[in-house]
Amino acid sequence: MSHSISRRTLLRAAIGGGVAAPLLAGCGALTPASSRPGALSVHTQLSGAVAGAKVFADAVAAYERRTGRPVALLKNGSDLPIVFETSSLAGAEADVALVNLQGRTLSWTGLGATIPLTGLLDEWGLRDKIIPEALAEWTDADGNLRAFPFTRTNWPVSYNTRLLEQAGAQIPTTSDELIAVADALRSKGIGPVTVGGSDWSGQKMFLQVIQGFLTADEAKRVFGSGKLSESPAAVAGVEHFVELRDAGVFVDDVQGYTSDSELTQFNTGKAAIVPAMSSALAKVPAERAREVVVGGWPKPSRGGVLAHPSVIRSFNGHGIWISRGGADKLDLIKPFVQHLYSDEVIDSMILGSGRDMSRITDTVSEDFPLVAQASRLTDQQVSPVMLPDLVIPQSAFEPMIQATAAAYGPIPAERIIEVFERAYATV
Repeated sequence: MSHSISRRTLLRAAIGGGVAAPLLAGCGALTPASSRPGALSVHTQLSGAVAGAKVFADAVAAYERRTGRPVALLKNGSDLPIVFETSSLAGAEADVALVNLQGRTLSWTGLGATIPLTGLLDEWGLRDKIIPEALAEWTDADGNLRAFPFTRTNWPVSYNTRLLEQAGAQIPTTSDELIAVADALRSKGIGPVTVGGSDWSGQKMFLQVIQGFLTADEAKRVFGSGKLSESPAAVAGVEHFVELRDAGVFVDDVQGYTSDSELTQFNTGKAAIVPAMSSALAKVPAERAREVVVGGWPKPSRGGVLAHPSVIRSFNGHGIWISRGGADKLDLIKPFVQHLYSDEVIDSMILGSGRDMSRITDTVSEDFPLVAQASRLTDQQVSPVMLPDLVIPQSAFEPMIQATAAAYGPIPAERIIEVFERAYATV
C-alpha cells in the first residue's frame, strides 16, 4: 500500500464516510486552478467580510505583478477545513492553506494532509521573524511545526465609558463589581454584557469565566477531557458563571445572540460591555471607539486563581500550511511565503485591517485604536488565559458549542456540567 493511499485512508476516517461522499461527488469545483507552470493555489479563510481579507488579496495581487507568477485563491469560511480535507482525498487540494489551528486542523500534519515545516524555518529565514511563543503554540507533541503562524488572537473586553458614566459606574475589575455595574446599567435601561450566547463567542465567554478558577495546566486537562465534574475548580467555575448569569450580568435573551449581533448591539450603544477578539474590534466605528476602554474580564471576587482581570490570548489565528501536494512546489511557495512575512505585507495587514500578527513588529495602527489598546495590555494589567480551541477534541468541538449555549438559559450548574460532558461522549 502506498503512503498516498494510507494518508487518504486516515483522512477518510477522520472526515467520516457520510460526509466525504457527498462532498467528493462535487469535487471538480474544488480542483485548484494551478496547473499552469509557475502557478500556486492558496486556500484561504481571509475572504469576504473577514478583517484583512482585502489587504491579503491585494498582497497576493502585488506578488503576482512583481513576479509574474499566478496565484489562484480558493476561498472558504468556517467550512474550509472540511473542504480542504475533502479535496485532499480527491488529490485536488490547494498547495497552501491559510486557516486557524483548532478542531480538525490539529491533526492535519499527523495525518499527512500537510507537511511539517520545522526544517524550513531557518532555510527560508523566518525563525527570527516570528514570535517564539507563536512557534511553540503551532508545534505539535512530536516537535513538528504544523504551519507558519501568521495572524494571532487577542480577546479582551471592551467597556463603553460613556454608558458606564450614565449609570454612575466605573470599569469593574472583580465579579462583585461587575454585578453592581450590571444593576446600575439596567436601572438606566442599558444592556450590560452582550455576547453571542448561541455560538462560539458565547462558548469562549463561558470557558473564560471557568478559567478564573483553573490553573493553566488544569485548564488543559479539563478542556481536553471534558470532565468538568472531576475538577472541583471547574465545578466552582460553572457555579460562578451561573451566579453571574442569574444576577443579570448578560443582556436579556442572550441565548439568541451571535457574534455578529453582539457587536451590532455594542456598536449601536445598546450594551456597555462586550468580550470580542481584536479582529472584531477593528470593525467598531470611530465614534464608538472614542468612548471605549479595553481591558479584561473581571476576576472572581472569591476563590479564583487570577491576579488580574483576564484576557484570552493565543497565536492560533491563521497559519500558512503547506499541503502534501504543495511539497512538490517548495521552490514556488518559498518566495510567496517570504513575501507574506515582508515588512510591506505585515505593515499593511496591521495598518489596513487592524489584524494582530505573529510576525515580530513594532507597527501599531492608529486607525484601529481598540486593537492598539488591546495589544498594549501588560501582564500587570491583565492575566492571560488559554484559548481552549487548542485542546478541545475535534469530535467535541461543535457539540460543545451547543452545550455552552444551553448554559445561558435557566438551567442549574449540575445540568450544565452534564450537557457539557455529554458533548465529549464520542471522543
